[in-house]
Amino acid sequence: MADTTDNADMPDGTVTAEPLARALGERYLTYALSTIMHRALPDARDGLKPVHRRILYAMRGLRLDPGSAFRKCAKIVGEVMGNYHPHGDQAIYDALARLAQDFNVRYPLVDGQGNFGNIDGDNPAAQRYTEARLTAAAAALLEGLTEDAVDFRDNYDGSEREPVVLPAAFPNLLANGSSGIAVGMATNIPPHNIDELVGACLHLIKAPNARDETLMDFVQGPDFPTGGIIVEPRAAIKEAYRTGKGGFRLRARWAVEDLGRGTWQVVVTEIPYQVQKGKLIERIAEIINAKKVPLLADVRDESAEDLRIVLEPRARTVDPALMMEMLFKSSDLETRFAMNMNVLIDGRTPQVSTLKEVLRAFLDHRREVLLRRSRFRLEKIDARLEVLGGLLVAYLNLDRVIAIIRYEDEPKTVLMAEFSLTEVQAEAILNMRLRNLRKLEEMEIRAERDALIAERADLAKLLDSEDLQWSRIAQELREVRKAFGKDSPGGARRTDFADAPEVEEVAYEAMIEREPITVVCSAMGWIRAMKGHVDPGAELKFKDGDGPAFFLHAETTDKLLLFASNGRMYTLSATQLPGGRGMGEPVRLMVDLPNEAQVLTLFVHVPGGRLLVASEAGDGFVLPEDEAVAQTRAGKQVLNLKEGVRAVVCRPVSGDHVAVVGNNRKLLVFPRAELPEMGRGKGVRLQRYKDRDGALTDAITFDLRDGLSWKDPAGRTRTVTDLSDWTGARASAGRMAPRGFPQSNRFE
Repeated sequence: MADTTDNADMPDGTVTAEPLARALGERYLTYALSTIMHRALPDARDGLKPVHRRILYAMRGLRLDPGSAFRKCAKIVGEVMGNYHPHGDQAIYDALARLAQDFNVRYPLVDGQGNFGNIDGDNPAAQRYTEARLTAAAAALLEGLTEDAVDFRDNYDGSEREPVVLPAAFPNLLANGSSGIAVGMATNIPPHNIDELVGACLHLIKAPNARDETLMDFVQGPDFPTGGIIVEPRAAIKEAYRTGKGGFRLRARWAVEDLGRGTWQVVVTEIPYQVQKGKLIERIAEIINAKKVPLLADVRDESAEDLRIVLEPRARTVDPALMMEMLFKSSDLETRFAMNMNVLIDGRTPQVSTLKEVLRAFLDHRREVLLRRSRFRLEKIDARLEVLGGLLVAYLNLDRVIAIIRYEDEPKTVLMAEFSLTEVQAEAILNMRLRNLRKLEEMEIRAERDALIAERADLAKLLDSEDLQWSRIAQELREVRKAFGKDSPGGARRTDFADAPEVEEVAYEAMIEREPITVVCSAMGWIRAMKGHVDPGAELKFKDGDGPAFFLHAETTDKLLLFASNGRMYTLSATQLPGGRGMGEPVRLMVDLPNEAQVLTLFVHVPGGRLLVASEAGDGFVLPEDEAVAQTRAGKQVLNLKEGVRAVVCRPVSGDHVAVVGNNRKLLVFPRAELPEMGRGKGVRLQRYKDRDGALTDAITFDLRDGLSWKDPAGRTRTVTDLSDWTGARASAGRMAPRGFPQSNRFE
């Protein structure tokens, strides 16, 4: 559908109508492509996003070379924003600061002076306080820009020119890594060691058909600036590089420090990449307070220039490896770096690339840079040889040249005609100084011409031979290895590899000191654990309007099971309950118990035990306790319920018969063997109700020979041994309960 009507407000006087879906689709696609190509994904050739490329190019324009003086970052940000990247000064400064952070970038591209942040997570100082210049690594990325090594394009307003990509003397994409989130895709590439990357590139030059597995002999894996130890299996690392997707388990580096007399402490000297030290220590302190790692007593930060986190054990008999394994599982002392090598191939096509494809893209780019720089140099040599040829003609005919210059009105035209010179040669002769007419100058010109002719011949051979081109690229890579490799300052590998140690599994309860406690949970859900076994008749304090609901004698090694009206079973560790000095804490803060759900029962978990669970709809089954234990705050759904139906029963199973009573006061007794044993489900019908509003109120298991007991209103226990009138088949209606049965329709 298209329509045009007169509209004086439009520049051309017309307005075009089109379907909304197509208009939105086209505009969103334009936005998505812009985000992918110009903001989020790095170029495989130089490993940079546009903002980083523009920062380095602007700093080069300000002549902030590695040996120059520092300049204010505010000046650099203003230059970048005004000429190349009009997206806000804070975003530019954040990108600039990150390039200077040696804990974030393996080979920093910016040399910062001032506060550029730290591994604790503190932010850099304002841009008006900090100063910066380029590093040697950045200079290597920029080398060749003035020699037509890459294409240039107009900036955002056409007032300046900027490079499309940098020449990049080393594979910066893998050396420093990259991360970004685009529209519908993302990238996350870890940093690597330049020495290993150069080795892989040299092998790929010799064997272009090399497999990714072979390249893994050179590139061992990521090399993070903060060090650490990679414990990912070797097979998984190879698969990650072969597919371009995978992950690396990274652990902190630690050692046991002997304090004498049998005491010791663990000292952490390196933490995983992109983990903030301050938040890590806070997390470990929370773990200690919550007693999630009972082997650990204290944590201290003794860092100065070097990182040093001290972990004190609970006792000298603690196994250090076991303590650290528990910390690795519960804190960021172990993290997983998810790799996704989604990059722009040739600056245009987003692609999840393998290790070989990324290195191949870099090498092809280096060959293109070499060819362009060689052609550029060839043109410069030809231009210089033309000038030198004219100068030599002048020396051979010096007297005549002087006479022409002195007496002719148009010396340039006469020189060109008499000696067959080009305009460039004639102009060079006319611009020559008198002091250059000495004999020595002629000899220097001949020497320069001979050297240029030899260089030109070498360049011509280079351009004609692909083998020579790759040989030159290999030579340049060896120079890069010499400058930034393992023998250079900071070039040695920082991240090591190891297998996760085989630590004998020890039950959690075995690491907790076994002590008696009394667990008290109020009607409003506030729970606490008091030391020792308190007498049930003891006076306890509760909040105003609250009172006791559950009173349990337990031990610190026990697990508590909480069954709620939503049919979920939640697990609490007795050792992690709040102390009994105060009123406790809401149990809803410890487990994900919805506000609308009520706590039905709280009891000590008995391994191997059985539970009778049932809903008010009259359905239920026998649940093995071991299958009800949950490992997460969310608990386990054990009784499936329809909307609007609540769970009402959760009792231990002990007996050969089941007694069920409904709100119609009808009692039914049937053999327990008729109930199935299930780990989860709706269960089977226990009792049938004729009335639509009929509902199950309670159920219990008992031994038929002992009879069925309950308490009358006076608190006396009443037992009925002859239950033949109420015994029937499961799912039948039952008969009215005996005289004296509680009005609450419950067996308690």
